[in-house]
Amino acid sequence: MAVKNRPVTLEDDDLNGTDRAIVEELERGRVTPQFLAGELDISRPYASERLKRLLEHEHVERLAPGLYELSQDPREGDPDD
Repeated sequence: MAVKNRPVTLEDDDLNGTDRAIVEELERGRVTPQFLAGELDISRPYASERLKRLLEHEHVERLAPGLYELSQDPREGDPDD
């Protein structure tokens, strides 16, 4: 049986200012890239790129195409430590 490698979670130092702002918006509730683009004055493709990075590291969950929710706050560190 193959063991799936767990992605390395991000830590606060790994986040840029946009990532932190996205996490703050995610704390308030579910978001879409278009919503983030308007709220944070960034492009929709850049919002999607940053969400994808957070998704790859299991900090956000994709609930439906284009809809994201915070699953683990990277600013709080690894819960397994």
